[in-house]
Amino acid sequence: MPHKSFDPTTFRDKPVSFVRRSGRMTPSQVRAWDEHRAKYVLDIPHGAAATSVADGVTGDPEQIFGRRAPLVVEIGSGQGHAILHAAETRRDTDFLAIEVFRAGLARTMIRAELAALDNLRLAEVNAPELLEKYLPEGSVDEIWVFFPDPWKKERHKKRRLVSADFARIAHRALRPGGVLRLATDWEDYAEQMRDVLDAAPGFERDFAGEWSDRFDGRVLTAFEQKGAEKGREIRDLAYRRA
Repeated sequence: MPHKSFDPTTFRDKPVSFVRRSGRMTPSQVRAWDEHRAKYVLDIPHGAAATSVADGVTGDPEQIFGRRAPLVVEIGSGQGHAILHAAETRRDTDFLAIEVFRAGLARTMIRAELAALDNLRLAEVNAPELLEKYLPEGSVDEIWVFFPDPWKKERHKKRRLVSADFARIAHRALRPGGVLRLATDWEDYAEQMRDVLDAAPGFERDFAGEWSDRFDGRVLTAFEQKGAEKGREIRDLAYRRA
């Protein structure tokens, strides 16, 4: 019987928006992971794939954070620059960073410990599954998607995170009046995001004109600066759950 090859970019019948790279962590990152993951990283049992969420597994934000507070979820938090800044300056709000690259999570932990953050948790899972299966419906105040992988080649665009299915999942997770914030430096992806969300049931624009103003809660990162220096326009969008 021939061996069936495994495509690491898919989960079951849905493509995922990332390829999980096995980057080596520094000794300080390994130490941070070992010492602090129990405090920061949600213990979410996995299903068929390494970053999947097992069926029937759910989490209650009030139990996770030990209080009732607004909840912001960032998808693809990278090294944590945006969410760390927000968690430090908005202590009355809880933040959940979703990232599949462990080195980025470890670096986020290091800075979280230095800032003594109690309002930040991390999840090493596929973000749409966490929003659809793990979190209660209507439990999130804001979802952030800043500079997701644009999957530039035409044959790869099906892997882009923002799709009609993602809009459905985000709508489920957001409370009424909650906001989905997006940013990208890739023009055709920005246009796709806007087309998808303009057509998505239950969402309305939270901006006037062609694009949203830059979200002032997003710190300027080296990644964004590099894109701007290359002449790419930074496009922001914001949609509110009606």
